[in-house]
Amino acid sequence: MNIKPILENIVSDNVLHAKWLNTLSYMENAGAKKISASEHKEKVNLIILKHAAEEHRHAYYLKKQLDKLDGDLCKTYTSDELLAPNDTKFYLNALDVAVCRYLKQHFNLSGYELKFAAYLFVTYAIEVRADELYPVYQDVLTAASSKVTVKSIILEEEGHLEEMLNQLRSFDADWEKHAELVIKIEQDMFNSWMQNLNKQIA
Repeated sequence: MNIKPILENIVSDNVLHAKWLNTLSYMENAGAKKISASEHKEKVNLIILKHAAEEHRHAYYLKKQLDKLDGDLCKTYTSDELLAPNDTKFYLNALDVAVCRYLKQHFNLSGYELKFAAYLFVTYAIEVRADELYPVYQDVLTAASSKVTVKSIILEEEGHLEEMLNQLRSFDADWEKHAELVIKIEQDMFNSWMQNLNKQIA
């Protein structure tokens, strides 16, 4: 799906742009909370702490970028301050549920093991998405000479993706086969989200 024209439309309008930044901030914050929820009560490694902290910082950073747009916009995460609010609010949860269902079937996992495996695969899919989405958004920002920038997030997301790959390799020798299916689930959800978002702003 070609998202560049959608993002160009968003960036050209300050109110839409503010809602888009706020929507990305909401999703980064939801991701951080999801990572923390998957933690074991005791066996928490440095990568998980680092990843949760960085996702929280991305949420904060994106929210702060709102100061670069005119107007006193998007102070909270209420539905009227987000784009495609229903899709946005259920995105990560729906992906998590679908991935858990798949992992249960193929690995017969439960409890913490299932939570951790879902964290690995869901986070991997989201990092692949971020690796595609943020550079396109940055290109649109640069072309529009916007004061908003997401360059620092792009660098960190690339690091996250490498960390997830290392953890997945340790998890299962056939991780790529399973990751492909998870990517497909996420791709369908992303397309639906973008279509609904585009309908809202058209």
